[in-house]
Amino acid sequence: MQLSFPYPSSSTTEYVAGVDEVGRGPLAGDVVAAAVILDPARPISNLNDSKKMTERQREYVFQTILESALCYALGRASVVEIDNINILQASLLAMSRAVAALSTQPGFVYVDGLHCPHWAYPSSAVVKGDSKVDCIAAASIVAKVIRDREMQDLDSRYPGYGFAIHKGYPTKAHLLALHAQGACEIHRRSFKPVQLVLSRADM
Repeated sequence: MQLSFPYPSSSTTEYVAGVDEVGRGPLAGDVVAAAVILDPARPISNLNDSKKMTERQREYVFQTILESALCYALGRASVVEIDNINILQASLLAMSRAVAALSTQPGFVYVDGLHCPHWAYPSSAVVKGDSKVDCIAAASIVAKVIRDREMQDLDSRYPGYGFAIHKGYPTKAHLLALHAQGACEIHRRSFKPVQLVLSRADM
């Protein structure tokens, strides 16, 4: 599926970026954002919301994005930042960092979701933008692939939780492991399932 969205008329001669984050729902790990500026001369087929793609499909399109996009960049907010400022603000912070890290700065930014970060970029928030806007879809794929790989690596550092399988999301298996082993340092202390485990440990 080739997605498209009307670019702002004032930005037709400027670079347009899409930004999206992955990792708002998990109980563990950073929230990771990606920003992508696509090359109009090198359109990418099969762009879609990363959640609607298989892992194999994401990996294939991910490589195509890296090879064909004008530029891309990552941003993140740590577990500590998530706990300190809440997951919404941490997600906006991660997206802001991703756009700021682009080697070519955009004249306009499409943001997935309801809110735009507080920044100087002309921008528009698009609900379900990862299934409507091609550059947001590309960003969602990049962020998803990178975060999934990171959680697979963390699985070997924190064995027994199943991070390589559920990527930190609150699956039944993750919740059982959390209650059996307690929270590790990459668990988000501000999330209720983790709070419950920690409160029991303090009793």
